[in-house]
Amino acid sequence: MAQLTGLVLVDKPAGPSSFGVLRSLRPALGTKLGHAGTLDPFATGLLLVLAGRATRLATYLSGLDKRYEAVVQFGASSTTLDPEGEIEPTGAVTGAEEIAAAAACLTGEVLQAVPAASAVKVDGRRSYARMRAGEAVAPPPRRVRIDRLDVLGFDAEAQRARIAVACSKGTYVRQIAADLGEATGAGAYCLELRRTAVGELSVADAAGPAAVLADPQGAWFRAPADALPHLPARDLAAAEAEAVRHGRALEARGETGPVRLLSGGDLVAIGEPRDGALRPAVVLG
Repeated sequence: MAQLTGLVLVDKPAGPSSFGVLRSLRPALGTKLGHAGTLDPFATGLLLVLAGRATRLATYLSGLDKRYEAVVQFGASSTTLDPEGEIEPTGAVTGAEEIAAAAACLTGEVLQAVPAASAVKVDGRRSYARMRAGEAVAPPPRRVRIDRLDVLGFDAEAQRARIAVACSKGTYVRQIAADLGEATGAGAYCLELRRTAVGELSVADAAGPAAVLADPQGAWFRAPADALPHLPARDLAAAEAEAVRHGRALEARGETGPVRLLSGGDLVAIGEPRDGALRPAVVLG
């Protein structure tokens, strides 16, 4: 089994965990796989799967802004804020105007509560593990940025709203759903969740696991040089490329952040400016 090196844009289906998707792709991509941000089992959408040496690039993808679409079910609450928890009807209803007003108050930089059913560690243990053990757990809130929270439609009879969210890393859309429920007084949870974009990478260019298994290097594959389109690129002379491969710094040319260092169209390394020089932070070779 050959080990592929690069980024694969996978459209995750509902059901399996992100790690389960990775395991299923090993026959086609190789055993050295990672991802740049998990999706809950019930969620679908863009999963960035990194293969081979490209797993070293995860840190430059995981911090990017995200976009989601979701269905919020009003009139009920969930212990996990999603359909996998214990659902309890509230007996309350809401309307489109109330939801729109609540959404308008949730944008900007906010201190967001972290769901108890999350992977955040509390005193050394995952919060969801403590919750499943029957403990009352409240992870510390985190500061996130919600750039857009649009209500795309509302079905008054079903009490379901479809929303679109553009946000920073670490934002919980499940919590946004619960916050909308609290603000309207009806209670709510996230019934469906789909990640549509990570930075400049879109789910429109992704493929489901079956298609990836059939054609690992199809249109959804990105070579390492193309895996970080948000970073500027710098072409290296042969001597510069050899120096970078050996971990030596280059003369800076005004770079203000990470930059792709290319040689012959291939990604040699990611350089970062430090102490007046451009130093290789991740070397792919």
